[in-house]
Amino acid sequence: MSEPKPILSSAAKHRDRMEELHRISAEAEAGGGPERREREHKAGKLTARERIHLLLDEGTFEELDKFVRHRCVDFGMQEQRPAGDGFVTGFGRIDGRLVYVFAQDFTVFGGSLSETNAEKICKIMDLAMRAGAPVIGLNDSGGARIQEGVASLAGYADIFLRNTLASGVIPQISAIMGPCAGGAVYSPAITDFIFMTRETSYMFVTGPDVIKTVTHEEVSKQELGGAMTHNEKSGVAHFVSRDDADCLAMIRELMGFLPSNNVEDAPRRATSDLPARRDEALNTLVPADPQKPYDMKDAVHAIVDDGYFFEVHEHYAKNIVVGFARLDGRPVGIVGNQPAFLAGVLDINASVKGARFVRFCDAFNIPLITFEDVPGFLPGTQQEFGGIIKHGAKLLFAFAEATVSTNANWIRRPNPSAKSCARKKSPSSGIASPIHSWPPSAATLTPSSNPRTPVPGSSPPSAPSKTSVIRIRRKSTATSRYEAALFTFIN
Repeated sequence: MSEPKPILSSAAKHRDRMEELHRISAEAEAGGGPERREREHKAGKLTARERIHLLLDEGTFEELDKFVRHRCVDFGMQEQRPAGDGFVTGFGRIDGRLVYVFAQDFTVFGGSLSETNAEKICKIMDLAMRAGAPVIGLNDSGGARIQEGVASLAGYADIFLRNTLASGVIPQISAIMGPCAGGAVYSPAITDFIFMTRETSYMFVTGPDVIKTVTHEEVSKQELGGAMTHNEKSGVAHFVSRDDADCLAMIRELMGFLPSNNVEDAPRRATSDLPARRDEALNTLVPADPQKPYDMKDAVHAIVDDGYFFEVHEHYAKNIVVGFARLDGRPVGIVGNQPAFLAGVLDINASVKGARFVRFCDAFNIPLITFEDVPGFLPGTQQEFGGIIKHGAKLLFAFAEATVSTNANWIRRPNPSAKSCARKKSPSSGIASPIHSWPPSAATLTPSSNPRTPVPGSSPPSAPSKTSVIRIRRKSTATSRYEAALFTFIN
């Protein structure tokens, strides 16, 4: 006859349950174990939890779905079911403001996406939409978990849908802090801003081995999809940082310019910079010679609060400058041509860069300040064949569509597209956006062809007569800043 089992007291049962809770919680926090964490540190990377604690205000992180485990039973996966399943999700605060965050833990299955942790990400995004708070994703993943097959791939589709539904409603920020390949690249691409760490991150659709097999090209991971490749050449990424800590600090800085959602105002900061301040250096900023370049950032720094300009896409399409600043403590979006690079001409890349930034500011009600000095669109077969008409129209559409407050500044040569966009009236008030003109500025037109080019088969044109020279001078006078003011093009 077996002995009866001892009956545990309620206090003992409670103690056992708490011990089990702490054990599973410690298992989730351990990730892939101390050896894998140390390997990440030697590679110059932080773990997922270390990144979240650096990103958020101290003590504000609340983790969700900490005890989730994957449901795969193929290929021996039933023997490896760590708590959390390699993703850390939850919410916290940045400068006291609510944000939702998810981080991929590379020490657990290489941060690969499973069916269950895709559900964790979708839940975070749903909660962020319901609360009207930004979503920040810290990406460090080898892609879909191949042991789960189509189940993990379906998880990407669910995430893409939520990225799309959240676009223009809440800010979405992605940080690439390790590998990001295959289908995993498209979720960050849908978000508003992408950060990349200089030495440890890369993103591409197909890796170097596949490219070598298919096209026989040999290229390294960094050359193909490194931080500077996407910041300087492709324009996929918006910011590059030295390391993980610098990346997270930059995200916190960006958040200071953004509202929590598209119906709230961006946070205002106190400033000692007086709104009525004058800067005499602006009088000599623009060279008297219209052929001489100057740095448009000097004008921006001189005008904005405390001379601080948080530039976006700094290394891409340098002939146009975009970014955030503050005026009287309020965040504004800055868009300016850059005469110091390609004379500030608009090309395909600059048009796409400017259009995307303008549409973001318009979606989140961030006022726009423009600094215009552009000779026109870049001529050439490469631009025409590449679709400068189509891509240039994106910039026109973005400005014309925008309902946010706009303040235009004609520095030297505003082009017709800039004038048509800046002069539009507000749909609510019917009042045209204010336009200011620098003293040497003049409205210009870019000719589609040389008016003195001879028609084939005809005699060469004769030298211009005195009368034609006078007409040309009169025509140039008609496009001066004073003539533009006469017709209320500038205020």
